[in-house]
Amino acid sequence: MIDEASFIDGTKILANANKYSFVWKKRTIKYRELNVEKARKLLQEIKQVEVKITVDENNFDVDQLDTIIALLEQRIEELNQQVSETAKVSPNPAKQERRHAKKYRRALEHCRQKNLEYRTQIQIAGSRNSYSKTDHAATFMRVKEDPMRNGQTKPAYNLQIMTSSQFTLGYDLMQNPTDTRTLIPFLKQLAQNEVLGREIVADAGYGSERNYKYLEDELPDCTALIPYSTMIKENSRKWRSDDRKVMNWEYHEDDDYYVNPAGVRFNFKRYAYRNDKYKFHRDFKVYQAEKYDENHQVIPQALTPRGNTKYIMVNPQWEYFKAKARKSLSKSTTYSRRKYDVETVFGNLKAYLGFKRFTVRGLKKAKSQIGIALMALNMKKIAGRLSIFSINFKKRKNRSEFQMKFRTVLLI
Repeated sequence: MIDEASFIDGTKILANANKYSFVWKKRTIKYRELNVEKARKLLQEIKQVEVKITVDENNFDVDQLDTIIALLEQRIEELNQQVSETAKVSPNPAKQERRHAKKYRRALEHCRQKNLEYRTQIQIAGSRNSYSKTDHAATFMRVKEDPMRNGQTKPAYNLQIMTSSQFTLGYDLMQNPTDTRTLIPFLKQLAQNEVLGREIVADAGYGSERNYKYLEDELPDCTALIPYSTMIKENSRKWRSDDRKVMNWEYHEDDDYYVNPAGVRFNFKRYAYRNDKYKFHRDFKVYQAEKYDENHQVIPQALTPRGNTKYIMVNPQWEYFKAKARKSLSKSTTYSRRKYDVETVFGNLKAYLGFKRFTVRGLKKAKSQIGIALMALNMKKIAGRLSIFSINFKKRKNRSEFQMKFRTVLLI
């Protein structure tokens, strides 16, 4: 019933969580820094009102709040004893100092509590940008169900499935809203379960240099039919006529230099690299424009509006993967099956079963629930295939040959 093509796609499914119970990681980090600054100001005020404790606010660490609060409590006990000994003194300086000490103890205890709260929130978020207070495993994402049409993020999970002939052969529930970052861990799981076919088909949302590199290095026996995001645009007339695109420039491989449409030559200068926020390493070649012509006159087209020499950065590895993706897609006709193979499963899941939101909380429980739903779709698909076989069986005159094939299908 299945073949060697593996179709991968993802969709967002709402979590069983309050859509307004969000915690944003960046905002939490900002509030934690403000809380630390507030604690420093309190220590400076403690010295100004002459509460007699030894505190070094220059080398202050937020983890020292427990020690400072313990010193304040010890000082308050000493002041209580002094107040009892000098009860008839008025005005009593011990009472004034005790009042200030209690005030700053309460403020520092509030800072300590907030610091513990912010630390816990950052630990729960982990590498994510947000999470829900009612379901810590859910991440706020943009989903297709947007009745307000304002792009409001909602707590959801990113469901990734792999299908073949509309049968779901593998799935995983991701907390990351970006499909680009879900492909590698999903492929590792599929390869471990030995369900990957020879052709891996996915849409342009999965086309990135990191994913192409993993497929070539770790899965050399598989053919990746994954377009990149600008593949269709690069074939348009507008893109090909744009002089700012390096791919439209004249390139001389022997001497390794580019010539733009204005006639400015860009010579190779040096190698460079960049690491993104996910620590993926990218190598670049930097080409700098020739500033002077043969008569040692400045070329105006080689300068920026501010008078600096123009330069470009080219990623050879990315260009290689782009060319490889174009070649693979031009030779195969499997990619055209993607829409009615994997998209049909999502349509049946949401329209036929009405599964648009989880009824359980937690990643483990949600993964089990969606697994049962996908298994039900597979059973429905098999039942439909068997009913077709039975209809054909009644129409055939020679039933013995078809009966053997039907029994073979049942055994499988």
